[in-house]
Amino acid sequence: MSICANDGLKRAVWKRLKDTIITDCKQSSSWKILMLDPFTTKLLSLCCKMSLLISERITIVEDLHKNREPAPGLEAIYFMSPTTRSVGALIDDFKVKPKYKASYVYFTDYCPDDLFKHMKLYCAKFIRVCKEINISFLPLEAQVFTCDIPGAFQSIYSLHNQHKQKTLETVADQIVTLCATLDEHPVVRYKNSNMENAKQLAEIVDNKLTRNFESDDKKKGKTQAQLLIVERGFDPISPILHELTYQAMAYDLIPIQNNTYKYMAEVGSVKEALLNEEDSLWVKLRHMHIAEVSKEMSKLWKEVQVSAKSIQPGDAKIPISGLSRMVEKLASRKEVSQITDHVHLTEDCVNHFHDVEKLCKVEQDLAVGLDVYGAKVKDPMRRILPVLLHPYSTYDKIRAVLLYIFNCNGTTEENLRKLIQHVKIDRDFILNWKQLGVPIISSSPSLSPHKPTRRDRSREHIYDLSRWTPVIKDIMEDAVENKLDAKTWPHQSGCPSMAWYGSGAVSARLKHKASIQDERRGGSRLIIFILGGMCYSEMRCAYQVTKKVKSCEVIIGSTHIVTPISFLEDIQALSKGPSETYNIEEGEKETQL
Repeated sequence: MSICANDGLKRAVWKRLKDTIITDCKQSSSWKILMLDPFTTKLLSLCCKMSLLISERITIVEDLHKNREPAPGLEAIYFMSPTTRSVGALIDDFKVKPKYKASYVYFTDYCPDDLFKHMKLYCAKFIRVCKEINISFLPLEAQVFTCDIPGAFQSIYSLHNQHKQKTLETVADQIVTLCATLDEHPVVRYKNSNMENAKQLAEIVDNKLTRNFESDDKKKGKTQAQLLIVERGFDPISPILHELTYQAMAYDLIPIQNNTYKYMAEVGSVKEALLNEEDSLWVKLRHMHIAEVSKEMSKLWKEVQVSAKSIQPGDAKIPISGLSRMVEKLASRKEVSQITDHVHLTEDCVNHFHDVEKLCKVEQDLAVGLDVYGAKVKDPMRRILPVLLHPYSTYDKIRAVLLYIFNCNGTTEENLRKLIQHVKIDRDFILNWKQLGVPIISSSPSLSPHKPTRRDRSREHIYDLSRWTPVIKDIMEDAVENKLDAKTWPHQSGCPSMAWYGSGAVSARLKHKASIQDERRGGSRLIIFILGGMCYSEMRCAYQVTKKVKSCEVIIGSTHIVTPISFLEDIQALSKGPSETYNIEEGEKETQL
């Protein structure tokens, strides 16, 4: 039985859903209707296809919050978040005249007592099963998850929002359901900083984990896993840097919405390509440098030529710009369709790269603090002046100004005023970073600031315009090698009596029974959670470290995923008034009157 991913979080989630919802409903042989709210619609779409649901005797999937025609002869499955709106929709289906023969109710998380009692009052005699299945996160990729609450950034970091504690509680609940799905009771640690949010979240998560596992003696003790919690301000550079790896570059430079890339096909029609793990070519290419992707696409084209027996003398070298037109002439097979999609996307990325190539060099020098020859950048202002004088976009100039400030560990009020006037930007794009704990204004900024020691990766760099490595990769590798400093990374429940053998040297006393995720990998698991958004380059690091170490699976998650533009917009909005807030309970925005 196939699902969207052969391994990873998606398989773990689907197994949980199958072992509960599908198994329960198989006790009745009748066909059923499946009701989903917005969150569970996203969740299910990530884990299975409609054809798979049909094979499990689910005849149709409906939106819980839309008007639906009654089907009194059918049973209904309600898979939903435990919110007032969703429970209210369920009650409306049975309160007056029942729309369905019976119902099977499944909540993603703990249902508050008042909502449960209200539901029981009106629907008890129609409910055959009611369960809380502990899945309130989205498994975006094999090793990536999100809480799907981008509004949490404002709730936590805005000076005007009053929902910080509730947001942290909600995020903690979601992290706990991830651990429960993975059958892990991890040691919780957090990054010590001038901000307290990571510490608060770690405390809440640890308490909830203890309560979640205390009823099960087999799982009460800590498993061979670690959960590290960091705040977004720990690495301000990675979210705004121009990245040249395929996935990060595409989402930065191309208008991709809902993971859908649209392009004009040869015949003049608009074609849509869904960028997910169903596309095996996307999985293969997404973490590769754009130069390598271009070579790979040319290689694939030559293979297609041979298979189609259409290779002609002189065709051995074909420019990337000409591949899309040639591939579209071939038969419409799934593999060829994927090649067509990625030829277009690669060509699109390469074209955009030519516009920012010189900008990328400046950004790398400022981010790393060294030029391509390894010499220290002594005059960062001189590096960004050509950028400010060039007709780059306003957002590109903002990114350059920020990298200059980060390089100097802050700048003076006067210098910042001149930069803002020259670029003609809203001061909030720059000043609001201080709410993340990032130094922006300094009375005497140092051109050679003291910064945390980074791992030497000079031998790893192949491309001059891709010398920066996200800080999270250092953290992952230090954690796996058991090198995290106890003062910088305190344990939430105090220093454990046992060491964490992340590198794979697991003692017989500590080794636990492998779950579905690690049947093929007998080692440990490292879970990283970034509070306030993660970028695609950081997601890539989880796969890279896992591949390198092999004995430890690294999973990374956050409140949401950010692109450079979306993140800068979030930063700017931090100083806005409370006219619009994020409703954590319902998962949607609401305007306050």
